Amino acid sequence: MAAGLDVHICRDPGEFAALAPQWARLHRACPRATPFQSHGWLYSWWLWYGRPGRLRIVLVRRGGDPAGEGTESGGQGELVGAFALMRTYRPLPALVPLGGAVTDFSDALVDPGAGGEAVAAALVRGMRRASRGSLVDLGEVPPGGAAGRLYDLWPGPKRMLADSECLELPGGPMSELIARVGSSRGQRIRSNLRKIDAAGIQEHDVPAADVPAAVATMLRLHAAQWEGRGVTPEHLRPRFAAHLSHACALMTESGEALLTEFRLRGAVVAVNLTVLSPALAGGYLYGADLPALSAAKVDLNTLLTRHGARLTSAADRPVHSMLRGAEPHKSHWRPVPTSNTRLLLSTRRSLPSLLTRRALAALRAALRELRRRRRSREAPAGKAAPATRHPHRPPDGSSR
Repeated sequence: MAAGLDVHICRDPGEFAALAPQWARLHRACPRATPFQSHGWLYSWWLWYGRPGRLRIVLVRRGGDPAGEGTESGGQGELVGAFALMRTYRPLPALVPLGGAVTDFSDALVDPGAGGEAVAAALVRGMRRASRGSLVDLGEVPPGGAAGRLYDLWPGPKRMLADSECLELPGGPMSELIARVGSSRGQRIRSNLRKIDAAGIQEHDVPAADVPAAVATMLRLHAAQWEGRGVTPEHLRPRFAAHLSHACALMTESGEALLTEFRLRGAVVAVNLTVLSPALAGGYLYGADLPALSAAKVDLNTLLTRHGARLTSAADRPVHSMLRGAEPHKSHWRPVPTSNTRLLLSTRRSLPSLLTRRALAALRAALRELRRRRRSREAPAGKAAPATRHPHRPPDGSSR
């Protein structure tokens, strides 16, 4: 054990809830942490998707009681590292991040000011203990994520796979985004902006107390706009609505999320959820009354992109993230593609599980490519094949 660092495995949801203030301090100390590593998002997800007895949160504290390592009580001290994990048993036993398929980025928290290398090594020890020899399957790790360092330090067999594609724009004002797209497309965007202003669209930032009602409106509009067009099934389920309402209320209070209503003559015609951190503003989900917007000659894509640009430029956030998925409408802005990674960490005993999951991932990737090619052949000339909002893989990190 590194001097002064205590490792503890949290299995108690009540203890997890009580970690909120310490977790918030650690989250703020990690400059690359995304909003999906906030306590509000992860704890809410656990409430609605978790299974009793599965929680395994690895905590690293500095300056605590060394006797805390390996005990249920844990040492007391400053929280300098954390990874919110849980055990799953299907298709094979594994340790996976909290957040499941509805979470765009999964990562550990490592305080860089507290001896990051030693903290990362302590997290690896805790993960090995929590996994009890089974596979550790870390999906949707963002580029440059702290989990990448854990991968480097892992002493057993390991593999790194490509995961979901994400798209990013540079943070900054709308004028800079328009300059990226060329003169012809830029003229259309400026025309769309004039029509939005002429229509009198008003933006209303929803306070935390009103978040549940606004989330319900957003999900109702989202379901209506995607009806008959392949809506993500999870977005229609009560547990998703409950999680989003609870998480967004907490994250709105802490400045980690912003729910915005767009109103036309007093009526809500769109609701957009943006997740926020110092490093990015990410458009997570929206719902819109498409007939009402069309009648008012309002282009939804331009409306939401301008909103995101305002959020990045107002707080000097360097990235305007479109999160997962490569839908055709995103390409209009010439975004930069990035790729999340999936990290498989095993022991000698769990190596067969690692190889099985790697083979299944390769098979799913091949099937996705076949479907993409088929859609491309079937799409009308000049039209891009449709893409889904969230490229869900089977929820190895779900509540199974």
